[in-house]
Amino acid sequence: MLAVLSPGQGSQKPGFLTPWLDLTGVEARLRSWSTLAGVDLVHLGTVADADEIRDTARTQPLLVAAALLAAEHLPMRDISLTAGHSVGELGAAALAGALPPEAAITLAGVRGREMAAACALEPTGMAAVLGGDPDEVVAAIAGHGLYAANRNGTGQIVAAGTSAGLEKLAAEPPARARVIRLQVAGAFHTPHMAPAETALATVAAGITPSDPARILLSNVDGTAVTDGRELLRRLVRQVTAPVRWDLCMATLAGRGVTGVIELPPAGTLAGLVKRELKGTGAPEIVTLNTPDDLPAARDLVARHSGRVSGHEAVAEDRPNHSPGETDRREASS
Repeated sequence: MLAVLSPGQGSQKPGFLTPWLDLTGVEARLRSWSTLAGVDLVHLGTVADADEIRDTARTQPLLVAAALLAAEHLPMRDISLTAGHSVGELGAAALAGALPPEAAITLAGVRGREMAAACALEPTGMAAVLGGDPDEVVAAIAGHGLYAANRNGTGQIVAAGTSAGLEKLAAEPPARARVIRLQVAGAFHTPHMAPAETALATVAAGITPSDPARILLSNVDGTAVTDGRELLRRLVRQVTAPVRWDLCMATLAGRGVTGVIELPPAGTLAGLVKRELKGTGAPEIVTLNTPDDLPAARDLVARHSGRVSGHEAVAEDRPNHSPGETDRREASS
């Protein structure tokens, strides 16, 4: 079984979309989506610096757009499962056929703007707690009035809440654990984001989702969501609810996923999967960051879907590149 993963905030890098704009139609698509997102996606993905793309209002639609663009160049008909981390779940929902791409971009734009606005209401933030006993870590987080906002796998829980609470947690870390403050604007996936959840719910109410056409995992509990309306409800609720990426990875293992492709900007989720799903039966992983990585991704799809070669696997799904463009890229790999 093959899975495609869509990364979340924090994975972005300056200029990471630049090589994708060499492909026919990509820039036009980004400019169209920029209108929906309310930000200049071409600028953000190519020339914007690290500080500019760290802005939540800009980062979230940029990441969703990047995932959707790259997936257009893959044989998605052979992909069985999609999942995304935090805002990446909007991209995963579109790739599963539950949302039109335009709706996913629109929701990402609203989500980013409203979460940025919520961050400005009071000093809040997030910190990674590495190591320690999970139960003791969660208890320590709660003891300082904080929330376990992300559970990203063994040995990594992200605390979120007031800056004062985070400072106390850093000064009194759980046994055998260390606390690293994260460079984010606020306490995502906690009740501090309640105004953003309300605003997103208002926009989501005007969208009619479809039932997913492939397996789509929810950050709420790692289970597959089969009903479109339930999915949309969960996407809205996720703004204030913890991200259980640990449970998503457990489902990947439980469903026998043998191949994983992480969409751009790739690396973070691939690293988590590699650390968590080890040993016999560990999935083969491809990180898709530039068009030069497409041959490896297509080859993975071909081998794990039972086809003979990557060329056969993508014959019907190749995008409209200029003549010879895809062949030149594959020949150089």
